[in-house]
Amino acid sequence: MFDRSRLHRLWQVRRSVQLVWKSSPKSTLIHGGLMLVLGLLPVAGLYLVKLIIDTVTAQEAPEWESIGGLLAAALSIAVLTDWLRALDAHVSEIQSQQVTDHVHDLLHKQAIRLDLGYYENPEFQDNLHRAQTEAPYRPALIIDRLISLLQNAVSLGAIALLLLAFHWELTLGLFLFMLPILFVRMRHARLQHRHWQSWTARQRQAYYLSQLLNFQDHAKEVRLFGLGNHLHQRFMDLRKSIRQDRLALSRDRTKGEALTQGCASLGVYGALAFLAYQTMVRAISIGDMVVYYQALQRGQALLRDLFASAAGLYENALFLANFYDFLLLEPRVKEPEVPCVIPQPLRGEIRFECVRFDYPHGTRPVLKAVDMTISAGEKVALVGKNGAGKTTLVKLLCRLYDPTEGRITVDGIDLRNFSSEEWRKQIGVVFQDFGRYQFTVRENIGFGDLVARNLPGQIEQAARLSGADGFIAGLPHGYDSLLGTLFAGGEELSIGQWQQIAIARAALRSAPIIILDEPTSALDPEAEAQVLERFRQIAEGRTAILISHRLSTVCMADRIFVLDDGRVCESGTHTELLSLNGVYAGMFHSQARHYRTVQE
Repeated sequence: MFDRSRLHRLWQVRRSVQLVWKSSPKSTLIHGGLMLVLGLLPVAGLYLVKLIIDTVTAQEAPEWESIGGLLAAALSIAVLTDWLRALDAHVSEIQSQQVTDHVHDLLHKQAIRLDLGYYENPEFQDNLHRAQTEAPYRPALIIDRLISLLQNAVSLGAIALLLLAFHWELTLGLFLFMLPILFVRMRHARLQHRHWQSWTARQRQAYYLSQLLNFQDHAKEVRLFGLGNHLHQRFMDLRKSIRQDRLALSRDRTKGEALTQGCASLGVYGALAFLAYQTMVRAISIGDMVVYYQALQRGQALLRDLFASAAGLYENALFLANFYDFLLLEPRVKEPEVPCVIPQPLRGEIRFECVRFDYPHGTRPVLKAVDMTISAGEKVALVGKNGAGKTTLVKLLCRLYDPTEGRITVDGIDLRNFSSEEWRKQIGVVFQDFGRYQFTVRENIGFGDLVARNLPGQIEQAARLSGADGFIAGLPHGYDSLLGTLFAGGEELSIGQWQQIAIARAALRSAPIIILDEPTSALDPEAEAQVLERFRQIAEGRTAILISHRLSTVCMADRIFVLDDGRVCESGTHTELLSLNGVYAGMFHSQARHYRTVQE
């Protein structure tokens, strides 16, 4: 019966060979040539050993010159073999590094290409983990196995011709005694791959627990709540379960290997008994016996290596399937075939028209028929309880996702008609979970606009707008100071200072639309007032969206949209919403009551 899965694995081998060739053609060619030569040299050495023994055991006294010449030839082959092996090891290392870098290049480009929805999916995270851990070295292994297979086949072919000339039944018997080893190794490769897939989630959990114990982000809480031993024990329990599965698999393989290797040894020693009998009855010479026995041993070793290479090819093809599946993933945020040109200048009028959104693996809609218009140049605020959909609206506006239903337009054009890359250049955004890059201050701010960062004074101006220039001046190397404690010499900042850096990053981009998600959540009241004043300056002439739970922060907005249960339930100015005495008024009075209680 036609086995499509085996054909698919052969196709994976072919793709891996193409990948290695593309990443390191010169190294692959040299590596392959060296291994083929190394496959032939042992056969030549074996034949010289036969000649030496036959010469020494000849009835006539041999001339030293004839033996010396044979020994010199054997020595030359041995030295050449050692040199070529050393050279091949160096070439193999070059090839391995080139392939690893090429695979990382493919992985990173695909990771950049895929949209945010994939990264919020645990199944995708499992597949990504498998691709990242296996792909960098598996293609080079496939080439090694393939070349080793060819090298062993060449050597085995030469030895087989030698043995067939003596006794073809002996050669066939050797092969049959070794064949069970191949079946055992192929079965183990299948089992290992199957178990490996089931281990991935546990391995990622163990890695996460290790991060909690070893990284700074959770160091304070781990110590304050006494979580260290608890988390360590959970890590050890996971590692134990994985280890037990691995050892069970290893025991299974050991049993199979012991049985098949015993059969192989029985075949070789049976052949030795046959050779000894042939020598005793003078059917062959002592030199023939030595050479044929060495050929049998060498043939057994080559067959073992040949089967190991074949099983290795099969195993690596199985493991690389996840990598190639990862490369085949397509973004869910589809690019238009012919993108619309973004109007310049962009006015920035934003309309949400009956927008509904469900997260791919969610169980309920996050947004339900949202209708909302933000006029060009208007400063609006989005408020609502946690989970109301405020940040989701921003993600849709940034085209990190597309609406499940409805559409979003800017200046009358559906966002889906723009190139997502070009559209995102029109937005400066600070998310609540902003990035804290372990680079210099200049790089942290400069990531906001990779073009503007090279213009004189732009980074410093962005820092002044966010209020970060004050503490930057006090850092040891100013804008060239390394931030964070991940690398030596780094300076750690407070959360509020990191937030000011993030705001400076958004301010650097001269985008017509600016979005701040909880921009003052980590700031003290004085710093909050300064940031809001600077926000007014940054937002001048732009369409601005502010998300905040502090309702005192949103009073300065031209209009406030109140979200509740995935819908816009109220909109208006601060004064208008208070007069409605609805959801917004209830939230505002609740916060005001808290402040009055504290003052009393």
